Amino acid sequence: MTIAITGATGQLGRLVVAKLKQKIGPAGIVALVRDPAKAADLGVEARQADYERPETLEKALAGVDKLLLISSNEIGKRAAQHANVIAAAKAAGVGEIVYTSLLHADTSPLSLAVEHVATEEALKASGVAHVILRNGWYTENYAGSIPAAVQAGAFVGSAGEGRIAGATRADFAEAAVAVLTGEGHAGKVYELAGDSAFTLADLAAEVSSQTGKAIPYKDLPQADYAGILKGVGLPDAIADAIASWDVDASKGALFEDSHTLSKLIGRPTTPLADAVAAALRK
Repeated sequence: MTIAITGATGQLGRLVVAKLKQKIGPAGIVALVRDPAKAADLGVEARQADYERPETLEKALAGVDKLLLISSNEIGKRAAQHANVIAAAKAAGVGEIVYTSLLHADTSPLSLAVEHVATEEALKASGVAHVILRNGWYTENYAGSIPAAVQAGAFVGSAGEGRIAGATRADFAEAAVAVLTGEGHAGKVYELAGDSAFTLADLAAEVSSQTGKAIPYKDLPQADYAGILKGVGLPDAIADAIASWDVDASKGALFEDSHTLSKLIGRPTTPLADAVAAALRK
């Protein structure tokens, strides 16, 4: 059995490789990366695979039984890039593709959903057996802002009282490994999210508790929040997108209570308090 992972040097990919090695050992794991030199520390075979260069993909996928297609981080290019990988996987005879999609992709208001839906459709059209992991929000998406919030004395956003069923990247990585090494998952669509949802006010309260400082959550209009993000150097398009996702979260776009993720990994998802503590240690 040979299992390949795209984006293996990314934040999620590295966790998947590490957890796969713990479960099955390094033999039979292939890291698919644009620059194999950057994967030298992974301790597994690395092959060049560039989403933008289809000629590299079929060769990289030779002999692969299962492929974890971790969604590209290039928003706006994802649908075409993923289609290239799927076509190459089919041509190379890959038996099963596991894809990291977005929570409730087919009904989500998030702008991110469009390319995920296109990829899910490409998978269906390919005829290759596949599993869709609709990953919810990484707790780190918000926890990454904690140091700045502590420094500024407030946590800001536009998510209102929206409940966010976040889970850590490690939780989602473990789910991917469970599916890659298990049987009976082909054809399934899994809606994956954390066991306990939190609001940004809950997050701010947890940060306050752990730091001993009063760090309130200040809810802002979408344009004002986007303006703050632009003010700290984010490109306009990214800042506008992040603010829009917060507004979508305020309407329930990041909430899910099926506990499918914890069932897949066989343990509760990582508590918010643990994720906050990890962010404060950095």
